[in-house]
Amino acid sequence: MNHTFNFSFVLLGLLFFTSLAAKENRLFVSPTGSDQYSGSQTQPFASLQKALNVVQANRANGDQSFVTIHLEGGTYPINKTLSLDESLSNIAIQGHPNDPVFFTGGTSIPLKFIQKNSGDDAPENYYTVKLKKAGITNYGSLRNVGFARPYGNAWGEIFVNKIPMHLSRWPNQKMIPMGKVLEQGSIPRNDDFTNRGGVIKYENSRIDKWANEKDPWMSGYFMWGYADDMVKIANINSKENTITTASATLYGFGYDKPWRQWYGVNLLCELDTPGEYYIDREEGVLHFISDEQAIESLEFSILEQPFLILESTQNVSISGITFECSRGLGIALSNTQNITIENCTFRNLGSLGITLGKGIKPFADYRHEGTGEAQAGIVGSLQQHLYANSTFNREGGKNNKIIGCHFYNLGAGGVILGGGNLLTLETGNNLVENCLFHDLNRIEKSYRPAVYLTGVGNAVRHCEIYNTPSMAIYLMFGNNNLIEYNYLHDVCLEVEDQGAIYYGRNPAEQGNIVRYNYFENIPDHFNTCAVYHDDGACGMTVFGNVFYNAGKWNVLLGGGSDNIYQNNIFIGNKIGIHIDNRLQNWSKGLLDENGLFEKRLKAVNYKNPPYSTQYPHLVNYFDNPSLPQRNLVENNVFVDVEQLLDGKKEWLDYKENNWETDEDPGFIDMGQKNFGLKEDALLFLKIKEFKNIPFNKIGIQ
Repeated sequence: MNHTFNFSFVLLGLLFFTSLAAKENRLFVSPTGSDQYSGSQTQPFASLQKALNVVQANRANGDQSFVTIHLEGGTYPINKTLSLDESLSNIAIQGHPNDPVFFTGGTSIPLKFIQKNSGDDAPENYYTVKLKKAGITNYGSLRNVGFARPYGNAWGEIFVNKIPMHLSRWPNQKMIPMGKVLEQGSIPRNDDFTNRGGVIKYENSRIDKWANEKDPWMSGYFMWGYADDMVKIANINSKENTITTASATLYGFGYDKPWRQWYGVNLLCELDTPGEYYIDREEGVLHFISDEQAIESLEFSILEQPFLILESTQNVSISGITFECSRGLGIALSNTQNITIENCTFRNLGSLGITLGKGIKPFADYRHEGTGEAQAGIVGSLQQHLYANSTFNREGGKNNKIIGCHFYNLGAGGVILGGGNLLTLETGNNLVENCLFHDLNRIEKSYRPAVYLTGVGNAVRHCEIYNTPSMAIYLMFGNNNLIEYNYLHDVCLEVEDQGAIYYGRNPAEQGNIVRYNYFENIPDHFNTCAVYHDDGACGMTVFGNVFYNAGKWNVLLGGGSDNIYQNNIFIGNKIGIHIDNRLQNWSKGLLDENGLFEKRLKAVNYKNPPYSTQYPHLVNYFDNPSLPQRNLVENNVFVDVEQLLDGKKEWLDYKENNWETDEDPGFIDMGQKNFGLKEDALLFLKIKEFKNIPFNKIGIQ
């Protein structure tokens, strides 16, 4: 009896102290709490910042235990970045599983400040708000946004019932062709940095009235269809029917090409359609038109910094939070390990959702490329810096995961994923998985993909990406990365000369694998494709993918070598594969002595390990680099493809075991676009080496 009593007493004591420890390792936050409370479930804090401060103080006192911070449902205003450094490792930040948690970087305008205009000339559902009376004085400023411009913050935006509005514009939909260009302006791409604007003719007389606008801008594709831009209008001459811009655009202004098109923006006189807004910054008055039957909420974005910045942090999970209504990006990470961002939503942000790895301080000058200063918490001029510094280590950390998140209605893309070392080929093992991306480019369009993939040994899998004007996944100087089981459709909707997956101009960029993806409905009105190997791109393996109605070409091989196409299904396209020898003609300057390709190969010491061992063909790259070599095409089926090849067959190692057919090769249900194969599919008889493609596993699982 005595021994039993002692054992029970000890057991009860252990349970008590275990329960106490569990309570001590849990903190609670609620919108109805107070930062003067204890942080318990019955006395929650009001802010996540307070909870983090408590954890940090405990760590300073020697308590290194894992801490879970529970966020009760509701809205949390965030007016300053929450920073997690090394001292705030080993933390879980969890939203309530049944009561949504919102982090907002804006302010909610009370409905009493919204005035409906009911004059005879006022459009239906035209509203105004005197922002100063609502306590809002920081409206932000419009800025140049577009190709080769730095990633940056949006101006103040409004969201009606959580739906983003857009600046008033004309035309209300699509764009109009560029008029005759009288003056191209200076061309920064040709090292003319005098920033002289262009002069463009216009035909439509409605543009005459823009001369009275306070801050008119124009946006579009002024020269090349992959390079969008937005520039301020300096002058409108209604007698000469000319527009003069206040600044240059990268390639100058051009016309007489179908992708050279534009629209006017930030025009009060063109505020005539639901979804549009205009801010009179001088008067502090917001004008907007809404087609919502009832305005239940009106939000104005304010926050310009990330909601969260994690630096040198380890073992942190962030889950169940919606990040919304800010001018900047959602979460920025650098030098982190074992961070998981799961089941979060990123919407109505002025920039992108997540960046993993450091960015570059925005260049002061407008240029295509250059060298800048690395900085955590931003993207800035990252692309321009990478172009000139191809081995730049973004310090993306290791074993970080973005899982099950939803990215939509963003200003400038979804995720920038880094990690790994391009000099040593050490892998980052960072991952984007089971995420949904759509409607990502409200402000910055071209070269702002859903996933911007850099570094070594990272992966994008089981994602769905759609309704983007530009590319879905952009590989910018990355090696040994994996893109698999993704459903990529209705992308490249606006641009010319791009692909759903795109990379190029660096022969050292090797070992990337694209497998088991489904490409569907990519427009072919311009030069677009599903997989684009641009300007000498090399060393990619494309295996087991399905291409359906996917661009002008399914594949564009732009003069590079050592690309492998095996076991793919091409269905119902105009042209299957394009290949050219551009390094022998208009792109041959890339091969100049001490030119771009030589610099990029020497930067990774390509004749020595690890590059010489992982990619042995690179050692002799300059033996005959201008001729496409060792591009293998085998065990593929082309179903109802009008033209198999655009280019010379001798530039491909095209095997006889490829099959061209107009008949159903054995799909489960071709009419319903279920392109999985039956067990007895004819394809397995025609190509005995063909491996079944797990079509039912593609996309979000």
